[in-house]
Amino acid sequence: MFDVTVFGSANLDLVVTVERHPLPGETLLGDSYDEFPGGKGLNQVVAAARAGASTSLHSAVGDDAAGDRLRSLVLDEKVDDAHLLTSAGQPTGRAAIVVSASGENSIVVVPGANADVVAPGALPPCRVLLTQLEVPLFAVQATLALARSAGTLTLLNPAPAQLLDDSLLSLCDIVIPNEHEVELLGGIDALHAAGVGIVIVTRGADGVTISRDGAIEHRRALAVDVVDTTGAGDAFCGNLAARLSMGDGLSDAIDWATAAGGLAVTVAGAVPSLPYATQTTQFIG
Repeated sequence: MFDVTVFGSANLDLVVTVERHPLPGETLLGDSYDEFPGGKGLNQVVAAARAGASTSLHSAVGDDAAGDRLRSLVLDEKVDDAHLLTSAGQPTGRAAIVVSASGENSIVVVPGANADVVAPGALPPCRVLLTQLEVPLFAVQATLALARSAGTLTLLNPAPAQLLDDSLLSLCDIVIPNEHEVELLGGIDALHAAGVGIVIVTRGADGVTISRDGAIEHRRALAVDVVDTTGAGDAFCGNLAARLSMGDGLSDAIDWATAAGGLAVTVAGAVPSLPYATQTTQFIG
């Protein structure tokens, strides 16, 4: 049995750093350019694996050099790739990311092979399923239903933000939006009304808000020097899933995930920023 199965996207991130974000119609000269493995599914499964969980990734890459690079990373991180499919008709997904000197990012995702991701016929036994919205919505819902029927804890990171039916939300034990996504979804109360048991809103440097059992609690974030916010939310989600799968209570898992997310913003790139368990332990002190 896996601790965490992640159902989601795999991309190659194309990252440009600039002093500030360009205005509409404006051209700026960039400071640097790099390519990093990314995609919310890949980021989150690597985050969970580095936190110490046994992991499986359900995703798709193209039959190209970028796909080979992402699969090699998955294997290097000791993530099971039995359900990482190769799509012959699509290129590997890409994310074009612009990062300003303050560490803020803007992202455009071209799905490519991620559009071919389908729900598995049967979900491998796992303690936690974590998914997002960079792959087809019908496949996300079908996979959540499989996990729910198997008694698996279901986590949804609703990104990129879009309106969701109650039929999908009702399959989620925990939903983890950021402060902007939660508003698009109608707010915390609307998520609970749709059947979500626990809502965890990530707020960057302002910490997290947890809503469960009619009570709302706020947890602060640890102070860090921000280099690049790309991947911070994925670090939080992957670490939360890992710690819950390994037996932590919700409060302890959130504290751990908040620390991991804080560490992630101190390093450029998504996958390169994801901390190992020893680093998070040292950071928490």
